[in-house]
Amino acid sequence: MPALAIDIGTYTIKAIHADSGKKPRVHRVIEVFNPTGSAVPLDDAVQEKFKSTLKAVIEDNNFTTSDVRLALPETVVSTKVIEVLPLTDSELASAIGWQAERHIPIPPEELSLEYQVLYRPGKDEKKPMKVLLVGVRKSIIERYVSVFHQIGVEPTVVETQILSVIRALQIGPEDPPTLLVHFGASSLIMAIVDRQELKFVVNQMIGSQILTKTLEKTVNIDANQAEQYKRTYGLDPAQFEGKIRLALLPQINELVTQIKKAVQFYSSQATQNNVKRIVLSGGACLLPGFVQYVTEQLSLEVLVSSPFSATEGNIPENINHPGMTVCVGLLMRES
Repeated sequence: MPALAIDIGTYTIKAIHADSGKKPRVHRVIEVFNPTGSAVPLDDAVQEKFKSTLKAVIEDNNFTTSDVRLALPETVVSTKVIEVLPLTDSELASAIGWQAERHIPIPPEELSLEYQVLYRPGKDEKKPMKVLLVGVRKSIIERYVSVFHQIGVEPTVVETQILSVIRALQIGPEDPPTLLVHFGASSLIMAIVDRQELKFVVNQMIGSQILTKTLEKTVNIDANQAEQYKRTYGLDPAQFEGKIRLALLPQINELVTQIKKAVQFYSSQATQNNVKRIVLSGGACLLPGFVQYVTEQLSLEVLVSSPFSATEGNIPENINHPGMTVCVGLLMRES
């Protein structure tokens, strides 16, 4: 069945029209500028512009609307992996509200909560159960979905970006402990997966738009030129006399520090394995010189997401492949 996966970022809107499944067959891929500058419409003025933009994306490309799958931006979501005593499904359902009050910083009356059991020990194992909590304010999810309702679309799937990324990367039981780093325009999402089990998720408000603003101020150029310089020269010391690299390094080093903290936190857990590799996704990870710099700073294997390796069909070459990771993960989700 044809499906449409949409990942709305603060800078661009990504969409893939494909036959969904474990190996999606791609029909069309697009990435367009997001004129609202917002991933979620938080007021009426933005909502109207948001609505007209999405309507144009769907109608101009003759996209299907029978199965529309959305990624909820991690910036409006609170995600937590918790440990609890082993419980039955019914016991967990009764206790989950209290657990959410402890771990999700959203008042219960405003909370829309989803949860998923990540690990349930066997009867003879003296280990805690691990549960993923995903919380978002009801007002946000209602406003987000209502935009699609107003253009005649009923979303069939709404999930967080990191869950889509994990699915797209297809990390297997034989793979080493892996830190996933999804580098977008407005956020840095990190998650550790070990033996196919999600260990923790953290979101930092550090994105590539901060790099653009840094160039505006330090090199004294306008926003469009700063964006172009960032994408063209990045951290390459041989370009533009190394001035762009020098201007970007303070923010890049802050980003690398956050990645180091995630690696060190996981390593500090007595019974855990150390992170052995990092996989980068998100459009911003193609910043020139970024992969090499992260590799040098962390002394770990660093890979870049190649989501279309798990697909077939019409794969365009002139598209930012790592930036499409979320959309591919949405398409791989079973109905």
